[in-house]
Amino acid sequence: MGRCPDPFSLPDKYLHLSTTIVIQEILLMAKRSGKRRTNPQRGKNERGRQVFDMELNIHAMNEGPRKKHWSIHDLKAIQPLTPMQEDMFHAWYEDDLNVCAHGSAGTGKTFLALFLAMSDVLERNCQKVIIVRSAVPTREIGHLPGTAEEKMAVYEQPYRDILHELFGRASTYDDMKDAGLVEFMPTSFIRGLTWDNAIVLVDEGENMTFHEIDSVMTRLGENSRVIFTGDMIQTDLDKRKNDVSGMLDFMNVIKEMSCFEDIRFTVEDVVRGPFVKSWIRASEQALKRVA
Repeated sequence: MGRCPDPFSLPDKYLHLSTTIVIQEILLMAKRSGKRRTNPQRGKNERGRQVFDMELNIHAMNEGPRKKHWSIHDLKAIQPLTPMQEDMFHAWYEDDLNVCAHGSAGTGKTFLALFLAMSDVLERNCQKVIIVRSAVPTREIGHLPGTAEEKMAVYEQPYRDILHELFGRASTYDDMKDAGLVEFMPTSFIRGLTWDNAIVLVDEGENMTFHEIDSVMTRLGENSRVIFTGDMIQTDLDKRKNDVSGMLDFMNVIKEMSCFEDIRFTVEDVVRGPFVKSWIRASEQALKRVA
């Protein structure tokens, strides 16, 4: 009792934090535990051990990510739940096509896209997964507090959650970023790049202008493939500011490309839960009546 907590056994809520923040939490807990001592000398000796243990733990943390290598066996096995999900698997695995998965919310588009991307990287030895999305609904991201990395963290959370589920460890996303297996790129920072030996996941495509989509597609180099996901109904772009989604134009372009499979998800493919399926059905009916 009273030993400095091991940073590797901290609650999940700490796992994505920087080393500095974790160290501060450790010091605070150690200080609190020291105040509970009734024997001053005993408390002093144990606090000395706490400092030593903490130094060892800090050294271990600075050596790098907790896990540096993954194989296909680490990835949770996923099976398609609907016909459209099955089509998505077939297009990716059997036909080796690029995929455009679009349509209703709650159909597992992003989850399956990241699963397929990770399985391809781990099994076929592609170099990495590059996740690309636009910083919408807040293109005013510069007004948010913090560094650029801290500002983008909110956009990375869905992928952190998905990799947690797929690999069973809350720190997987950050570990893979540290190991260079996963990259997150907002569209603002991709000019002049070439992505070789990579799987590019373009997520929330409805929030990109065609110029942004074009910039992403022209980054792909040798031995790279793309999975594009989106839902036009959920676009956050404001036409009043001349921000028009380029997703429909993108879908027209890929009709001319034999290397793309266009997969449209409907309300029948919703897997998130019965409430979401009921909500989407009701919304579609209500909008039809208004029209």
